Amino acid sequence: MKATDILKALGVVVCIAVASSAYAQSDAMASSGTMAAPSAKATKQTNRKLGLAVRKALAKAQGFDVSNVYVRARGGAVTLTGTVPDGSQISQAEEVAKSVPGVTSVTNKITLGIQGGGG
Repeated sequence: MKATDILKALGVVVCIAVASSAYAQSDAMASSGTMAAPSAKATKQTNRKLGLAVRKALAKAQGFDVSNVYVRARGGAVTLTGTVPDGSQISQAEEVAKSVPGVTSVTNKITLGIQGGGG
C-alpha cells in the first residue's frame, strides 16, 4: 500500500514538473520573438517590396505597356489592375507576375483599354 502511494505521489510530481517546464519554454519563445508574428511595419515593407518587384518585372517584359497597370501585394498574393492597349498583354502580365519569386498567387483584373482615352 505504501509503495502505491509513493508511486502516485511521484507520478503527480513528474506531471507538475513536465507541465511547468513546457509553460516555461513557450513563454520564453514568445518573449524572445521567435514565435511572434512579424510587425505591421515589416509586413507592409515586405508587401511593398514584392509589389515593386512585380512592377519591375512587368516593365522589363518585352512589348508590355506597364504605364496603366497597378500592382498590389499582400502576403504573396498579387492583384493586378488597370488597362493595357493590347489583349495579349493581359495574360502576359499574369505570367510575368507568377514568375517573380515570393508570389504565391495572382489575381488578374486588367482590362483592355483604349490608348489616348478616345473621343
